[in-house]
Amino acid sequence: MAYGRDIFRIAAGILNDRRTRENEAAEERRRAFYAAYPRAQEIERSLSSTAVAAAKAVLSGGDAKRELTRLKEKNLSLQRELFALLNGAGLPPDYLQPHYQCPRCGDTGYVDGKMCSCLRDLLRKTAYKKLNEMTPLSLSSFSTFSLDYYPEEPQKEGEIPPRKQMENVLRYCRSYAREFSPGAPSLILQGGTGLGKTHLSLAIANEAVKKDFGVIYVSAQNMATSLERERFGRDEGPGDTNALLLDSDLLILDDLGTEFATSFVDAAVYNIVNTRLMTGRPTIISTNLSLYELQKRYSERFVSRIIGSYVRLTFFGRDIRQQKRMKHQRPG
Repeated sequence: MAYGRDIFRIAAGILNDRRTRENEAAEERRRAFYAAYPRAQEIERSLSSTAVAAAKAVLSGGDAKRELTRLKEKNLSLQRELFALLNGAGLPPDYLQPHYQCPRCGDTGYVDGKMCSCLRDLLRKTAYKKLNEMTPLSLSSFSTFSLDYYPEEPQKEGEIPPRKQMENVLRYCRSYAREFSPGAPSLILQGGTGLGKTHLSLAIANEAVKKDFGVIYVSAQNMATSLERERFGRDEGPGDTNALLLDSDLLILDDLGTEFATSFVDAAVYNIVNTRLMTGRPTIISTNLSLYELQKRYSERFVSRIIGSYVRLTFFGRDIRQQKRMKHQRPG
């Protein structure tokens, strides 16, 4: 996957900070241990000198094999003595060495000249974070979702009361978040403006992020803008936005139908929805549009994919944002 220079710079900076902190921590451990066990520092110096002596033995000719064998035995003897000191102090054998987060690459990001999996994972997470920068992820949770704004009486005769409906929706979303895995079903949240669709989708996102899943939240308009800028070469962005959207463990596509309609954007939306279904990656779509309006806006094929593969959650009630504004405008 291609990433922009900013993403590489940020990821490299994170790795460098990790490595620097651990090197400093290891040096502090060595200083403290040497102060308590001066012989340990002498052993470490002797171990360093045997490496230099081994190089000289190879370059000087003569009976290099015998000299290397002698140096190896000396080295092993010194290591055993050092380990005995550490063991006597109740410390593990690697106590004096840096404990890097990635033992494969030592937090350098590369192994034998090839990118380490830790750097690939960090690039991915950094790119997700970059895409999510303008998202109020931390502002929405299940605990702050109130059912008080939903009427207890049916809006039309024969309909389920909005509060009862939203109790069911909230219960389902809590369960979905609690049991979330990359194989979870996709959801479509439908209903009028201000009924809590974005709030609950972000609450699910928060729970998935806590489990260390890669989550991208993006409004349909911002997604369309990013894809068009990259497609027509007007923006470096965080990298290949389309690939990031397809690859994330959970994609939340908010306010579908509000983006500016073009043949490119419509095709991109269908490709993302269809590809994620084909690869078994869950998507949560929120929209103010009915299925009929979605069919008019996109295509019958698009709606068929939604009906056949998504769990549909319908939101009832009155615009909560308007209710809150009216409440604040009332004289005290």
